[in-house]
Amino acid sequence: MSELSIKKNKSVARVISHNLVLIVIVLLIVVTAIVEPKFASASNLTNVLRQLWPLPFVALGMSFVIIGGFIDLSVVGIISLCSVVAVSLIDPLGQVGAILCAILVGGLLGYINGTILTTCGAMIQAEVLFITYGMSSIYMALGLIFTNAETLRIARATKPITIFTALGSGTVGVIPIVLIVFIVILLAMYFFHTKTLAGRSISLMGGNKDAAFLAGYNVKRTMRMVYAISGLMSGMAAISLVARTTTATATCGTGFETEAILCVVVGGTSLKGGKGNVIRTMLGVVLITLLGNCMNMLGLSTYMQTVMRGAVLVVAIWLDNRKGQ
Repeated sequence: MSELSIKKNKSVARVISHNLVLIVIVLLIVVTAIVEPKFASASNLTNVLRQLWPLPFVALGMSFVIIGGFIDLSVVGIISLCSVVAVSLIDPLGQVGAILCAILVGGLLGYINGTILTTCGAMIQAEVLFITYGMSSIYMALGLIFTNAETLRIARATKPITIFTALGSGTVGVIPIVLIVFIVILLAMYFFHTKTLAGRSISLMGGNKDAAFLAGYNVKRTMRMVYAISGLMSGMAAISLVARTTTATATCGTGFETEAILCVVVGGTSLKGGKGNVIRTMLGVVLITLLGNCMNMLGLSTYMQTVMRGAVLVVAIWLDNRKGQ
């Protein structure tokens, strides 16, 4: 084989590798649409958009944590607690006040996580994993105490809930309002990560904490920052979840941590830290959401869907490790 052919093959392989998630999404859509024509219907696509939330917000926050070289299992507790805070504050503070308080509570809880981790000296994923799991349990327990383990419903609020209704089902033309809000936040986070010193320090910290420290970066402050971002995005996730379901419980965040991690890894962010892109994470969100919808359309059981998600995660981690070799 000539040297030119080898270069062409390597170039093609590189293009496929860098766009693998997008290629899989296209193949998934085409194959499912052929097998089950109803998949491409307007009603199903609308249903996919509704199923999407609040996962994109959680995955966006988780991206920064994993790029920084850590993990965050506390998002379950933060989403749950912020959800009940939002619903319970609609009457005393109004919708805007309730939404802002819930988001700020999420950011505060995330910052508390970062502070506890830096105080404990937890600087590796194994230590961080168990501490954030413990914090998640604490936040969920606080939610259970606050609600007395009852389900809160925004329909019981005496004040109008127009903002929640707009976020839950409102559209501008055919575009959901919550999607517009998310795109604005996504672009702001992308700009922050790629164009600011603080954002770039997250990647440096994830790639090599010692090098980041020697370069003059405050690693502990950056660590608190990424967990605060994760908390803020979890607060946003809680608002979108409440708007979609019109209810809140102290356990409503269960499962979103694994889904978010799956989306981040599938999107190409390295679990080792230092490498990642929030835009690619969103491709991971789209792929995982479409995969779930496709399996529902094809009539796969819940257990088989769990197997498929687990297989996707294993393959994504295997590919991530292959890149590092």
